[in-house]
Amino acid sequence: MAGILAQRRNKLLALKKMREQGTAPEVEARVCPACGRALSDDELAGNQSVCPYCGHHFPLPARERIKMIVDDGQFRELDASLVSTDPLDFPGYPEKLAGLHAKTRQSDAIVTGLAKIGGVRVAIAAMDTRFLMASMGAVVGERLARLIERASRSHLPLIVFSASGGARMQEGIVSLMQMAKTSAAIRRFSDKGGLYISVLTHPTTGGVTASFASLGDIMLAEPGALIGFAGPRVIEQTIGEKLPEGFQSAEFQLEHGFLDAVVPRARMRSTLIRVLALHGKGGVNRDR
Repeated sequence: MAGILAQRRNKLLALKKMREQGTAPEVEARVCPACGRALSDDELAGNQSVCPYCGHHFPLPARERIKMIVDDGQFRELDASLVSTDPLDFPGYPEKLAGLHAKTRQSDAIVTGLAKIGGVRVAIAAMDTRFLMASMGAVVGERLARLIERASRSHLPLIVFSASGGARMQEGIVSLMQMAKTSAAIRRFSDKGGLYISVLTHPTTGGVTASFASLGDIMLAEPGALIGFAGPRVIEQTIGEKLPEGFQSAEFQLEHGFLDAVVPRARMRSTLIRVLALHGKGGVNRDR
């Protein structure tokens, strides 16, 4: 093991030196945080942004995730024109939003829309940690609430891929209000018999975990995802005790009954197709 780690360390040091000298390869490398291997973008792209050596699941941009899941060409985005304001006159917030918009080509931390998965019409949303760690502000809450209401009116199953650091501090109480708004929308949707599939990805924490992300009829997660309200270090400091091994990981949550399944990214689309079929959502909504 020591020899393997030394090889990885030497490889990373060599890559760093090449970058400093301007002789690094054109394909940029990323280091897997789980196994320490240097991975090229080509390696990750060819494996759905999953480390081919240890199976670590890297975060995905929202649109890329949706593209992996839905049928080809069968996604129509909704409410893309909704943009965040600055309700608290928070210093630097408008500039931060503008910079993230230019960098990510997104106006906020969630993408919502209508799509087909295995021929079944669905309402789908995905959060994007590149945008302020997918924190939940007014736009995230409003886009999601509108999508839930659209799914209810059209009798569509709802699928939400969550990933978030929690509420958006720059919007204060306006951000916290989104927890109640989205939870109430899910309750109305559920009362009308709607099917809600919640998929938790790394990390899903804070107010998102404490609201809509935990309310699915079917609860799925990607391997290794951190799922909880407060982080493990904060909890340990608060209670003064050491937490169990793997605490708050997707596997820990599955073992303790919070999840229905931990699904690798490569099997997520087929799993969703199967769940939709099992719940009878392949009937009137399926193309013939």
